[in-house]
Amino acid sequence: MGDAEAGARDRDAEGRARSARPRDGLGRPLPYGAPGVERQPEGIVRTPEETVAEAQALLDAGKPFHAHEVFEDAWKSGPEAERTLWRGLAQLAVGLTHAARGNVTGGARLLRRGADAVEEWAAGGGGPRPYGMDVDGLARWARELAGRVEGGAGSVGTKVDAKGEAPRLRGSR
Repeated sequence: MGDAEAGARDRDAEGRARSARPRDGLGRPLPYGAPGVERQPEGIVRTPEETVAEAQALLDAGKPFHAHEVFEDAWKSGPEAERTLWRGLAQLAVGLTHAARGNVTGGARLLRRGADAVEEWAAGGGGPRPYGMDVDGLARWARELAGRVEGGAGSVGTKVDAKGEAPRLRGSR
């Protein structure tokens, strides 16, 4: 649909409401017709290793919103026992997205919520290195970034560099 008609909603092939507006690298909607960043396809079932590799590539490219969508697919399609892990990782990625957009409160809150979730999963028997990921290191990264965001790194007019702040899922660079 070009310019949205008054009262009309964009729909996907299944008829669900879904905005057709292009998005920027942080997932923010742009005006119809503007060039945007290609969206992550939704509902892709990947192996955990593929999920981690794809999400890391997106994080390294400064696209945490897109990495969040990859983690969300794993959260929705993976085994029930791993949902807290993938949900927490999705929250970490969207927390970085909000911090990069300059949303101090939302960014810090989601970073901490994600850290809590991955730690909860590890403490519940999941272990500290699922699929080679450094859960303890990710939780430390998230809490440290949340503190810096609240301390001014993401204050009004100042945004976190999503690419520069991207975590290494499997440990240090």
